[in-house]
This record gives sequence, structure tokens and C-alpha cells, in this order.
Amino acid sequence: MKKIYLILPILAGIMFGSSGIFVRTLTQNGIDPSTLLFLRFSIAIIPILLAIFLTDRELFKIDKSDIPLFIACAICIIGLNLCYNESMNTIPLSLAAVLLSLAPIYVIIIAYIAFGEKITSKKVICMLLAIFGCVLMTGVLENSMMNFSLFGIACGIGAGLFWAFYLIASKKSIKNGKHTFTILLYSIIIISIALIPFTDFGQINAFVSINPLLAIVFLIIHSTFSFALPYVFSTLSLNFIDSGTSSIFMSASEPFAALLFGLLIYGEIPTLVMLCGFILTLVSMTILSRS
Repeated sequence: MKKIYLILPILAGIMFGSSGIFVRTLTQNGIDPSTLLFLRFSIAIIPILLAIFLTDRELFKIDKSDIPLFIACAICIIGLNLCYNESMNTIPLSLAAVLLSLAPIYVIIIAYIAFGEKITSKKVICMLLAIFGCVLMTGVLENSMMNFSLFGIACGIGAGLFWAFYLIASKKSIKNGKHTFTILLYSIIIISIALIPFTDFGQINAFVSINPLLAIVFLIIHSTFSFALPYVFSTLSLNFIDSGTSSIFMSASEPFAALLFGLLIYGEIPTLVMLCGFILTLVSMTILSRS
């Protein structure tokens, strides 16, 4: 049965890796970044509510002291998604996913500075190999940046930084006795309310009016498939397998899925050097996650 539950983090990684398809489609149809985020998070509230209702209704309970951490997590999620969406729109999906997957490196560095956690030689070697792999993926060593946007690469790095800060903030909240579902639910509620003044409902109306049924189904799938379900699956997997194993399978499948979707849908064909960089980064992050 344990082997069956290994599928959950793999599915979560594939779903996260598919987000570029939805982001590019919505952007090309005139949806601006803040409106896109409002659609993603406001709709995602429903499946998260359903997940809590079906598992443990006690997870709805919070204390006033939890609110600052929820706000911190909300800020990190907004920053992560804004940066990641921009990177997926301007650089290949596989590179955007790999830059995001560098988050464990930032966590190690931040934990060392903030909490004095030890950095081993194994971690240093893995970090250097992962960074070198990303350099290979940019194509800079092939005398060309492959027309990649430096802004897009910077946004990809920023997404990894925000993801790292979210992991640290959510870990703090978990240590205070809060479940991942609780953290996620109240964080996206805060985000959805905060994004209302920056949301262009005219853009939403224009997108839906093209083909109401298809557009609504697309928005539900976007929010559920690329955001809510990956969190639900990765969280459920922790009931049956350890967090390290779950992290490895998810971090390994997400960039691979992004590479595959980018190749099949957008014709983003990596060079041999870029492919080597992709594999090097993936292996390094897997070893790092295991440690």
C-alpha cells in the first residue's frame, strides 16, 4: 500500500508542472497577473474547504496569534505566484520549474543565518552542482542566452526565494500546532480578499463570455489542478510516507513535467547542454532533499 501512496507526490509534482499551460493561456487571453491570481486562489478555496470538511473539521479552528503567520504565508504565496507566472511567460517552462526547485538551497542558507543550522559539505556540494546545472540550462555557456529574458530568470529565482520563505513560515506555524490545510486555507482567503481591489472583473467577464461553459471549466481545472489538488495530494502522502521521500518525488516530477509540457505544447526543445544541466540540477536537488 505504501508504494501506491508514492503516486500522490508524483501527481502533485506533475500538476504543479502543468501550471505554465494555464498561465500562458490566460495571459494570452488578456488576463493580467493580479486578476489571474485572484481567479486561482478564490476558486481554490472550495476544494480546500472540501478537503478539510472530509478529513478533520477541527482544522477550521484558529487562534488570534496565528493571524500574523497566516499573513506572512499569504505574502509569500503572492510573491511566489507573481514571480513564477512571469517566469513561465518569458522563459521555457522547464527552466522556470528548475529555478523554483532551488528553494531548498535558499532554505538552507536562511536557516543558517537565522537559526544557526549547520551546513554540511554534502549540502554545499549539492548546492553548487544545482546552481551549475541552472547555469547550463540558461544556455550562457553556449555563447548565447537562447534569447532568454534576464527578467524572467530573475523572476524564477525570486519565485524560489518566496517559496523558501513560505516553507519557513509554514513550518513555524506547523510547530505551533497548525495543519498544512489550515495554513493554506486561511492564507488564500487573506490573499483573495486582498486581491479584490486589484482584480479586473471586466477581463474575467470578457474571457468567460467567449465560451461560458468552456471558460468556467477551464478556470476550475486551472485552480484545482495546478494549485489545490497538488497541496492536498502532497499533504495526504505524508500520512503514509516520510516528508523526505515525498519531497524527492514531487521535486523530481515537477521540472520533468514542465519540460515535457513545454516540449509537447510549445515546442521548447532543449539543447544537449541544457538537458545535462536539467539532469544535474534534478539529481543534486534530490540528494539535497534526501539529506
